[in-house]
Amino acid sequence: MSAANRLEVRDLHRSFGGVRAVSGVSFTLESGDLLALIGPNGAGKSTCFNLLNGQLRPDAGSVRLDGAELVGLPPRRIWALGVGRTFQITATFASMTVAENVQMVLLSRARRLFGLWRPASACFRDEALALLARVGMDAQADRPCGVLAYGDLKRVELAMALAGDPKILLMDEPTAGMAPFERLELMALTASLVRERGLAVLFTEHDMDVVFGHATRVLVLDRGRPIAEGTPESVRADARVQSVYLGDEA
Repeated sequence: MSAANRLEVRDLHRSFGGVRAVSGVSFTLESGDLLALIGPNGAGKSTCFNLLNGQLRPDAGSVRLDGAELVGLPPRRIWALGVGRTFQITATFASMTVAENVQMVLLSRARRLFGLWRPASACFRDEALALLARVGMDAQADRPCGVLAYGDLKRVELAMALAGDPKILLMDEPTAGMAPFERLELMALTASLVRERGLAVLFTEHDMDVVFGHATRVLVLDRGRPIAEGTPESVRADARVQSVYLGDEA
């Protein structure tokens, strides 16, 4: 396989006092992957995400993007190298329009915070509208984010993540708070973006219909440790997963 857009995570560990939040997590993520990270509450999923994008530093282990070590770099630098992220609770500017939220990311990506000859709201508008069209939000480009339905905010956040031109996209419970049909629509959109853009996506999710309907692979954590990894079919059939996690859903 090509080494391009390849995230290699090796033997990650992170403890908080006497609690081992992440213990021995390893996986590889490549272009075209849609890897679901699942597990019961407290399994270490959010901690793992925070280790990958630099919000936390691991006690041990390695995170490499296309061969370059990311451990020790600040989140801003990791983002600039191509690791984007969406959050469980949407992170948009409520008083700004949908288009302006996306334009702010495009401005930041271009390292321009203001211009002396034109207002920031005029910069990269066409590019922002194109991204919003791709996620089905261009018709609401001039509405303030503060008045949008939650499912629409999730789409705006996805457009903002794409504006950063990521190689790897981390999606922390991307469908949380959405109606069942919205969840399936958003993940179908994400899967199509993976194919179109050669993205690699790691996502956490509690809705098993979303996980087994869209993931190309599944990694299961329990108390910080990986207990299973493989195709959705093999993970669904794993007795340990059924006992620790999926059995709770039955």
